[in-house]
Amino acid sequence: MNFYHRLTPALIGVSIALVQPQIAVAISASEVSKIAKEVTVLIQSQSKQPRYGSGVLVKRQGNTYSVLTAAHVVNVADKYEIVTADNQRHSVNYNTKKQLPGVDLAVVEFTSNRNYNVAKMGNSDSSTEGTTAYVTGYPEPTLAINQSIYTFTTGEVTANATKALRDGYALVYSNDTKNGMSGGAVMNDKGELVGIHGKADKDTKEAKTGFNLGVPINTFLRLSATNAVDVGVSAPNTPVTTKPIAADFYIQGVDKYQKKDFTGAIADYTAAINLNPKYARAYNNRGLAKAELGDHQGAITDYNSALRLDANLAVAYYNRGSSRADLGDHKGAIADYNSTLQISPNYADAYNNRGLAKAALGEHKEAIVDYNSAIRIDPSLAVAYYNRGTSRGDLKDYQGAIVDYNLTLKIDPNYANAYNNRGLAKAALGDNKGAVADYNTALRINPNLGVAYYNRGRISFDMGDNKSAVADYTSALRFDSKDSKLYYSRGYARYNLGDDQGAIADYNIALSLNPKDADAYNNRGLAKAALGDHKEAIADFNSALRFNPNLAVAYYNRGRSHADLGDRKNALSDYNSTLKVNPKYANAYNDRGLIQAELGDHQGAIADYTSAVRFDPNLAVAYYNRGHSHADLGNLKDAIADYDSTLRINPKYANAYAARGLTRAQLKDKPGAIADLQKASELFQQQGKPEDYQKAQEYIRKFQK
Repeated sequence: MNFYHRLTPALIGVSIALVQPQIAVAISASEVSKIAKEVTVLIQSQSKQPRYGSGVLVKRQGNTYSVLTAAHVVNVADKYEIVTADNQRHSVNYNTKKQLPGVDLAVVEFTSNRNYNVAKMGNSDSSTEGTTAYVTGYPEPTLAINQSIYTFTTGEVTANATKALRDGYALVYSNDTKNGMSGGAVMNDKGELVGIHGKADKDTKEAKTGFNLGVPINTFLRLSATNAVDVGVSAPNTPVTTKPIAADFYIQGVDKYQKKDFTGAIADYTAAINLNPKYARAYNNRGLAKAELGDHQGAITDYNSALRLDANLAVAYYNRGSSRADLGDHKGAIADYNSTLQISPNYADAYNNRGLAKAALGEHKEAIVDYNSAIRIDPSLAVAYYNRGTSRGDLKDYQGAIVDYNLTLKIDPNYANAYNNRGLAKAALGDNKGAVADYNTALRINPNLGVAYYNRGRISFDMGDNKSAVADYTSALRFDSKDSKLYYSRGYARYNLGDDQGAIADYNIALSLNPKDADAYNNRGLAKAALGDHKEAIADFNSALRFNPNLAVAYYNRGRSHADLGDRKNALSDYNSTLKVNPKYANAYNDRGLIQAELGDHQGAIADYTSAVRFDPNLAVAYYNRGHSHADLGNLKDAIADYDSTLRINPKYANAYAARGLTRAQLKDKPGAIADLQKASELFQQQGKPEDYQKAQEYIRKFQK
């Protein structure tokens, strides 16, 4: 079962060289949180599908309060409510909304006769690389946490560019943020407002980007006085600089990375490093861009440089672990995730990724322990439930796996891979109908999920619907034309449909992709044998046995081709080899019995047929053949008993009725003989066997005389 890919690496930010003198004194994180909670508000629309965001109280004039937020939080005309720290709800007059020009900032207002604190403005120019950053806000509800709860996160500024990105974004910081916190406060270690949070980190790739962007508060202050939202504080005079600094190239790298221009991002991070060779985060982020381009060795070199400059940069260990895992070095990845967790013990993603690395080493029980830790830290981390379900499936705890996939889908109803894997677990429990329903849902969400087509095809194949299986395997091949198992599976289904040439074509491709696939050689040999080309078939069976000398079915099939060519000696040798590898191979006993009967050794044949039915009591043909040998030895009653057993298993076995009828005739039971031959005639006619029908009719006429 397939694991979800690791989560995204973490990109970080830059600093500016110019630092303003600090007048206020740093206070503790708990004190900052107390200040921030008083001025941070929840913004919620009142539509059927409410939108959630955050804001900051920045001004009071009489009973009118002004709330600064990210413009995209309130960009849709709607009825909005603001929830203050005392849980009071206040209606927003949307008509008074003020959008600041050229930046992702807006101000909305509400009225109240209650007293609320407003934020103290800081100097965002002083928020340089490495300084403390606190981000506050109200994450939107999830199925795991069904209400918006005030959240306060700690991190550090990683960039403060002199040249902002589009919409005024110039601050980058390492804090963990969630949807709904847009518009919230970015505060310094003195409890001052230095920015408005706007764009959050997206954990959607192999490592962690760390892209959390905000608009500096000085940008707001420079615009506010001229846009009717004057808060009575002026932005400090900042010397104009025309020479680019490292942070400017760094933030351009961030922007290009987000736009998937990884080559351009590398160039910008390199420029940042040239200006500041000790820029650990620029090395980290350049490593991310290299990893995106598949250059994991180059990425590891950059992560090493980042860690040489900052041995406590947890995200660089995390990202190096991701690249090592992608290179198959799962033990090295685990070592890096261990280092990550020593520095940052509440790093949920690191527990998740360490679990993935352990699972890749087959240590599923240990992996589940890590997934449990990830979930304990972040109950909304859908991928951790998904990965735990995958490990439970690999431990054959299919019910437990289904429970985890259900939890995954409760958090993220559009998680196509979770539907696919839940389908696998249901199929393992025999619920093919439920499995197909899950594969269908997975494909409705993601029509490009090739593995779901393959898995649905497997169900169709197992249920005997080879035509549907071929269609699904063909769809899967549109998304992965280099997967030999897809050609192999389609070839098998085509063989079952009687399309031997099509099957051979698929096995040819499968073997070009995987020249050592013994099963594909075996199956291609079967298709060639079905076309009567037994010599070529034997060549394929030989190849299968060269790559897998213990493939019992290949000895068996080669024996059948030898027998069809009249080479009884080699046929017997192959059946003996089959039974040496698999002493319970019922069909091999049956076919060896046939050869012995042809050679006149009916006692030896009977012994083989008896072994066949011991290992497969429902092998009708073995009872039938044993009946023939008993008849040839004159044991007519034993023959009839075997024909009876044949017909009990397969009531439409026309030859068994005919043989029993002829044996009854030898015992002078003409009525019984005629009855059996009439039934045989009826079945021969139904089965399109005119010659056998005519022969049975001749015997009936003979016995009726």
